[in-house]
Amino acid sequence: MSVLILAEHDGHHLKQATYRAVTAAQHWQLPVHVLVTGHNITAIAQQAAAIQGVTQVMQADAVALAHPLAEDVADVIVRLSGQYQVIVAAHTAFGKNVLPRVAALRDVAMLSDVVEIKGSKTYVRPIYAGSIYATVESTDTLQVLTVRASSFALAVNGGAASPIVMVDTAAGTSRVRWISEVHNVSERPALASARVVVSGGRSLGSAEKFQAVLAPLAEKLGAALGATRAAVDAGFAPNDIQVGQTGTVVAPELYIAVGISGAVQHTAGMKDSKVIVAINHDADAPIFQVSDYYLVADLFEAVPALTKAI
Repeated sequence: MSVLILAEHDGHHLKQATYRAVTAAQHWQLPVHVLVTGHNITAIAQQAAAIQGVTQVMQADAVALAHPLAEDVADVIVRLSGQYQVIVAAHTAFGKNVLPRVAALRDVAMLSDVVEIKGSKTYVRPIYAGSIYATVESTDTLQVLTVRASSFALAVNGGAASPIVMVDTAAGTSRVRWISEVHNVSERPALASARVVVSGGRSLGSAEKFQAVLAPLAEKLGAALGATRAAVDAGFAPNDIQVGQTGTVVAPELYIAVGISGAVQHTAGMKDSKVIVAINHDADAPIFQVSDYYLVADLFEAVPALTKAI
């Protein structure tokens, strides 16, 4: 039996979360296969084949998968699942959309947001918005789980390329159809994999001030921009940069929280950062409890001054 990893890509390159999922899969000490789905994805399959620790790549290439729907990808995985002991994906929007369907179709438990693998069927995952870490065990013969990418190191490329096997695919679902998608194009690093993240909260007051205050600092630091759910809900920032329990979970080397009070929903998504710096005018803000360094100051004065000093 083997471990199957669902790869995630942007149509051109594998995402870093997939490399981290490969590292997580090494804990089972079983052959590791990577499933790449899409259309005209030979180059992406070759990228997966070059990852150290991957023993085989399964390439599901079909027109119906050009804009992969969760239903179609889950169908591909279910068709292959009899060959595997474990099915893994990164805990991203894509992985969280596909794997619960796989678990339901196979009538097994779904384990989400695993941060540590303690045995072949024993895992550590956060509950209560990350306030508690629970050790759970699944007795199912097929283990289906998503892993928090930031909790595992990046796998590296190296060695001989593993073989690529073409996978038969179905015609695709007729009950769901792809309509369109919109991408926010930015030269900044991706939020989930950035070494530095600068995040802002509702205290910034408007979308214009959010950009005017935070963007120059992020540019100087080569950082990704993040936002709280409150800032996103207020329309200050797009939802794809939301950090937190219902957004992206990050663990950069440096996290700068600007005008963020520190709600549990937000801190659950960033408290594993190596160094946390907070700027807030409220000396009693909960964010200071998880910060390594903090500054009680007016953010509209402190952040421009910090940006100028760098």
